[in-house]
Amino acid sequence: MQVRMWRGYVLGLAMAAGGWALGGAQVASKTAAPAKVPAMKRVLVIGQTKGFEHDSVSAAMDAVYQMGKQSGLWNTTMRTDTELLTKDKLERNAKNIDTFDVLVFASTTGELDLTAEQKRDMLAFVKDDGKGFVGIHAALDTNYKWPEYGEMIGGWFNDHPWGTFDAPIVNEAPGSAIVGQFPREFVKKDEIYQAKDWSRDKVNVLLSLDASKLKMDNPKIHRTDKDFAVAWTKMYGKGRVFYSTLGHTEASWDDPEIRKMYFEAIKWALGMTEGSTASHAAPVK
Repeated sequence: MQVRMWRGYVLGLAMAAGGWALGGAQVASKTAAPAKVPAMKRVLVIGQTKGFEHDSVSAAMDAVYQMGKQSGLWNTTMRTDTELLTKDKLERNAKNIDTFDVLVFASTTGELDLTAEQKRDMLAFVKDDGKGFVGIHAALDTNYKWPEYGEMIGGWFNDHPWGTFDAPIVNEAPGSAIVGQFPREFVKKDEIYQAKDWSRDKVNVLLSLDASKLKMDNPKIHRTDKDFAVAWTKMYGKGRVFYSTLGHTEASWDDPEIRKMYFEAIKWALGMTEGSTASHAAPVK
């Protein structure tokens, strides 16, 4: 009786461990293999300023960090220098650009500290490697002496005729995951850039100013077509590029709709969501 009880005890332990002993042989129970957890994406945020220094740079960088941490979708490295923008091997545990999946320029300004080789590496990161680029606000006020940068992002800053104002905005892509949270027409208090060397037929405009509600007798207005884009997507070679002028003020980074726009833009740049980058005509008002 004691032997039988001991055998029953051993059998119970074996079954609890996921199998049972039979004639000295271990027979594994049929359990499903654990799902493979995808590797965490990596985002590099650059906040170097060589021109005007926005008060919102820190808020923008922190927002990207918090988005990744809270969602569990990416890890964020934040830098105010350009050392990592190279494909060369770096010392002291520094990670070069090949380590990352998306590059974010958080209101960078002026001519950044980049060698000719670094510029080639950064372009190759997007154009050839198919990685993503997200430009926040003053990323358009950057690298005027680097033509390929303007081609990649879509243009350059050419004044902000209205300063920070209650901007009347039209959502041209309400079905987009990036801007779908915005209504068809809405107002945001922000600084809207006017772009030069920019053309609607080279980008997919997501948000734009409603020109019918703007004062057009402003001497700082240089676009005769009255086309003022607020956010767009485009392809640069194999890579996905997003830019928006929203995010000038620190308060804008407390706006859940603007934060969601940049969150979804980074997801899109990472290839986690899809969306058209085809150009389209401006809405008729």
